[in-house]
Amino acid sequence: MNPSDETKAFYLAVYSVVSQVPPSHVTSYGHVAYLIGRPQNSRQVGSSLKHSKMIIDLLNKELPIEEQISFAELPWWRIVLSVGKISPRGNSSGEMDQARLLRAEGVLVLSNHHINMEDFGWFPDPDEITL
Repeated sequence: MNPSDETKAFYLAVYSVVSQVPPSHVTSYGHVAYLIGRPQNSRQVGSSLKHSKMIIDLLNKELPIEEQISFAELPWWRIVLSVGKISPRGNSSGEMDQARLLRAEGVLVLSNHHINMEDFGWFPDPDEITL
């Protein structure tokens, strides 16, 4: 995989926003896309997170040490569907892991993997975040 500069910029922006979601909060794939100026690309945000380990390894090969991204510190579990639900996966253990990580931060995750977005949602305006 050899992504274009535009694609690399997209990934870096996604990971920057995801890194800013505070503990005990969640936001949606669509809101991340909105914050990076690509509101039509919520599915690509999801794909960026799904493949983040591989993408981050690729990006870090070209980034100076001080700008490299830590996969271990990327709070991917704080991103959910716009309806406040953990995204279903073919492998349900991923959903369970995400629910466990959110609960550990104090997020109330119901048995059907729903989260009350009014209580736990994080929806800043683009000028409130850094890219």
